[in-house]
Amino acid sequence: MVRGQSGRPRSFDRAEALERAMRLFWERGYEATSIAALTREMGIAAPSLYAAFGDKMTLFREVVDFYVSVYGAYMGRALEEEPTVGTGMARMLHEAASELTADGRPRGCLVAFAANNCSPSCVEVEQVLRQQRGAMQEEFERRIRKARESGELPSGVEPKELARYVAVVFQGMSQQARDGASQAELEAVAATAMLAWPKAPGAEE
Repeated sequence: MVRGQSGRPRSFDRAEALERAMRLFWERGYEATSIAALTREMGIAAPSLYAAFGDKMTLFREVVDFYVSVYGAYMGRALEEEPTVGTGMARMLHEAASELTADGRPRGCLVAFAANNCSPSCVEVEQVLRQQRGAMQEEFERRIRKARESGELPSGVEPKELARYVAVVFQGMSQQARDGASQAELEAVAATAMLAWPKAPGAEE
């Protein structure tokens, strides 16, 4: 339940506050991020946090949406702007190599790591992040299926399996980034992964 205040606080920038909260959740994970740490980092008092964002879980949900729409936007752009699903996936993975290792922010992907070391009481956190990962994989599958139906990919391609392959590569790159892999090393992984991409019907071997 949102704690009572006479009105929603307006003395801070909501997007900036979400950015600051996001970085804490991204770096520490959900459970290790306390309300005290959040208020200190966001520059607001606890009553203002509750009034503006609700409880910690509600704030976390908004942070995840913010992260996906801002820091994950490159994925959708790559798939939308490239002429084929294959070139879109290749671009997405290469851009991921840069995004996952960018300076000035935690490495890896928040959606992959924010539930690390959570206790069994954090089931809802796991569900939120699993839903996000599932939605990403379903979008890959939808685009691959469409490409198969249009003849861009061979009729024998199984969209669900190929989508899972891309998701596994991305999640592995995210873990490698967290463990210290460089952008160049992850770009090499992306290039190697795309060697397994099905060739278009009629393409030379």
